[in-house]
Amino acid sequence: MELIKKFTKSSLMLPLTALCLLLIFNAIFVDDFFKIEIMENGNLYGRPIDILYRASSLIILALGMTFVIATGGIDISVGAVVAISSATCCLLLGGNISGVPEHPFFIAIIAALCAGIVAGIWNGILVAKFKIQAMVATLILMTAGRGIAQLLTDGQIITVYYKPFSYIGGNIPGIMLPTAMIIAALMIALVIFLDKKTSLGLMIQSVGINAEASKYSGIKVTTVLFCVYIFSGFCAGIAGLIEGSLIRAADANNAGLNMEMDAILAVTLGGTLMVGGRYYIGGTIIGAITIQTLTTTMYAVGVSSDKLPAIKALVILFIITIQSQKFKQIYTDWKLRHQSNQKQVKES
Repeated sequence: MELIKKFTKSSLMLPLTALCLLLIFNAIFVDDFFKIEIMENGNLYGRPIDILYRASSLIILALGMTFVIATGGIDISVGAVVAISSATCCLLLGGNISGVPEHPFFIAIIAALCAGIVAGIWNGILVAKFKIQAMVATLILMTAGRGIAQLLTDGQIITVYYKPFSYIGGNIPGIMLPTAMIIAALMIALVIFLDKKTSLGLMIQSVGINAEASKYSGIKVTTVLFCVYIFSGFCAGIAGLIEGSLIRAADANNAGLNMEMDAILAVTLGGTLMVGGRYYIGGTIIGAITIQTLTTTMYAVGVSSDKLPAIKALVILFIITIQSQKFKQIYTDWKLRHQSNQKQVKES
C-alpha cells in the first residue's frame, strides 16, 4: 500500500500510466505488436525496436528541452536547428554518386554539431543577455532556421552516398542495436552525470524557481540561462545528424518538422512544469518513449500524419490542465470532501 502511495505521488506516474495504456491497447488491437525478429544481417527488427529507435532523436532533443523548461524558458527552434544541422553535414559530405565525400567525415560531423551550438548561442544571447522572452526569442530562429537550411542546400535535397554516414541513423556493421539508440544512451549518461555529479542541476532548478533570488544568492543567472540554450542547440545538432543519416539526405523542409512540439510534450508528460523549477530526467525519457509509442500506434491503426498533430495538441492541453494550480486545488478540495463524507458515514 505504501508503494502505491509513493507511486501515485511520483513524477513517473503520468508517463508510465500513459505508456502502459498504449501498450495494452496495442496488445489488443495491433497484431504482432511485441514481436521482435533478427534479420538476415543480424539486426533486430520489430515495432518495440522501431519505437526505441525512432524515439532516440526525440529523447536527445527532450533532454536539452528539459533544462530549458526547468529554467522557466522554452526553445521552439529545435526543429529548425535539426534541419540546419542535417543540411550542414550533408552539404560538406556532398552528393557524389561515387560515394567519395567532398570533405572528411569527422569535419562534417563537427560542423553539424557546431551549427547546433551556434544556434544555441544565438538563442542564449537573446534570452540571457537581451532579456527577450524565450518564446519570442526562439520563434525568430524557428521561423528563419528552415530558410537558413534552404540557403545551405540551395533549395535542393542533397542525397549523400557516402556509406558510413548511414551508420549514424542505421546500424554499425556487427552491432545489433541501432546507433541512434547508443547515442541516446550516451546522452542520457551525460545528462545524469551533469545532474548528479555537478552543481548545474541545483542552479537550474534555483533559477527556474526564482531567478531574482538566485541572483542575490550568488548564482550567475545569465550564465546558467546561456548554458542551457547552448546545450539545447547541441542536442538539436546531434538529432540533426541522426535525422539526416536516417534518410541519407538533407531535406530542409521536413527534417525536424514538429519535433519541437514532441520534445515539449515529452518533458511536460514527464512531470516537469512549464513554469520552471524541479525537473525529472527519468520522466522525460519515459515521456519521449510514450510520445513515440503514441505516434507508432496512430500510424498502426490508420491515422494519417496530418491528423496526428491535432491528437498531440489535445494531449498537451490535457497535461497542462492537470498540472495547473487551479486543477490541483479543485482535486484537493474534492479529496477533502470525499474524506469528510467517508468519516461521517463511519461515525453514523
